[in-house]
Amino acid sequence: MKKLLIELLKKYYSQISEKWIDILLQIYKDKLTEPQIQSFVYSSLNTFIDVIKKTDYKEADQFLISSYNLFSATNLNLLEISQIFSQGRFAVLNAIETEASAETDPVILLGFLDDLIEQIYARYGMLHQETKMKEIELDRDRLASKLEFDQQYLKSILVSADQAIMVVDENERFIAWNKGAEKIFGYKEEEIIGKPSSILFPAGDKYVKERDRIIEDARIIGHTSIVETERIKKNGEFITVRLSVSRLPSTNGEYVGRSIIIKDHTEYKRLQAQIDQSEKLAVIGQLAAGVAHEIGNPLTSISALVQILQRRSQDTFMSEQLVNIKENIDRITRIVRELVDFSRLPSYETSVQDITDIIKTALGIVKYDKRVRKVKFCTELKDFLPSIIVAADQILQVLINILINALDATEGNGTIIVKSYYDKANIYIDITDDGCGMDSPTIEKIFDPFFTTKEVGKGTGLGLSVSYGIIKRFNGEIKVSSKIKEGSTFTVSLPIAVN
Repeated sequence: MKKLLIELLKKYYSQISEKWIDILLQIYKDKLTEPQIQSFVYSSLNTFIDVIKKTDYKEADQFLISSYNLFSATNLNLLEISQIFSQGRFAVLNAIETEASAETDPVILLGFLDDLIEQIYARYGMLHQETKMKEIELDRDRLASKLEFDQQYLKSILVSADQAIMVVDENERFIAWNKGAEKIFGYKEEEIIGKPSSILFPAGDKYVKERDRIIEDARIIGHTSIVETERIKKNGEFITVRLSVSRLPSTNGEYVGRSIIIKDHTEYKRLQAQIDQSEKLAVIGQLAAGVAHEIGNPLTSISALVQILQRRSQDTFMSEQLVNIKENIDRITRIVRELVDFSRLPSYETSVQDITDIIKTALGIVKYDKRVRKVKFCTELKDFLPSIIVAADQILQVLINILINALDATEGNGTIIVKSYYDKANIYIDITDDGCGMDSPTIEKIFDPFFTTKEVGKGTGLGLSVSYGIIKRFNGEIKVSSKIKEGSTFTVSLPIAVN
């Protein structure tokens, strides 16, 4: 019977092929091209013959793999593929009916053919199922890998973010605390977990009400944000913060806590204060030139008249009063000159300078002051300091201003230490006195224009402000540390010249 079927397939090969191809073109012309259909039909018939001849369905495996690739690429499902094989059965059935005779039983041939196609289609179904399972496994592994990556990525963000990210449960106790929170507030994770959220709130009714409002918003609205408020660090320091809060729901939607993101706003406020200060200085600068012109010219005339009167006056009382007038005129002139210096852009050309020479010149000038008789100057100047690019006269002005302030702080009886050193980026000059010192509110204001701790008539309040502006123009810094009755240290830093 096998031999008969093989002979029949070979004899009617063209007729079966044409019939099968025509039917498939009518049904699947939108999904398969004619060359694809022809290739499949010819491969199918050749496979049928090989399998019958060798009685081994493994001969169909390569054919099935090629067919699977074709049908997958065209998105044919198993039902459609079953119909394709069924159409092949009908094409062969026509040939069997044509060959029907007394010596051949079409029913037996058809049964054998049905078994053949059923077995091949079954193997195709197994191949389809195995491939899909492998695709599912690959997708599962890929999704698992992506999930693990996302979890690690999220964990990395939560742990290493600069912002404080924390979670409290429904009892307002911390259950999560990242490195950003540790950095901002000073508490280690093991110190804070289980502690009440109120540990970060300053004392007072204001913050109790704020905490209650945050909890209520998180429960009812689901979120809240506060542009600016205060929190307290482990060391007791108050910091300005911005925060946002989100509700944490359970699987059934009930409130189980809240997540909190806090950003330290202290540095922002400090920078904003610097901007505000710069704006004030800009206004003063615009006014200074006009003030200098309107005041300076009349003062010159008055000063000249006073000097003429001094030379002509023989009256002792009148001479003393003229001296007093002249001193006040000189004071006003000095204020005007400092205003002009404060407002104008630097006019000195910069060049490579040795800071040690500038320091020695400043010390030499200050030592002519009548107040230095009982003041001891000590110097610790580092040899071979790197060069800097500055205007020497302006840096000299800065150092003299600071040294004169040190003389005033010691009231002419104490020690002033001048020290120089450097690191990879900057050279530093420390000017230290053992005078009266300053409190924190004073330190915060000493670089403000017209702020002075000296008696009326003895200071203009522009010396340190002008000095601050000069050092900033050369990309440097002036810092001060001080304690009442222990003295002060001014540190000037300037960038090293790049070769």
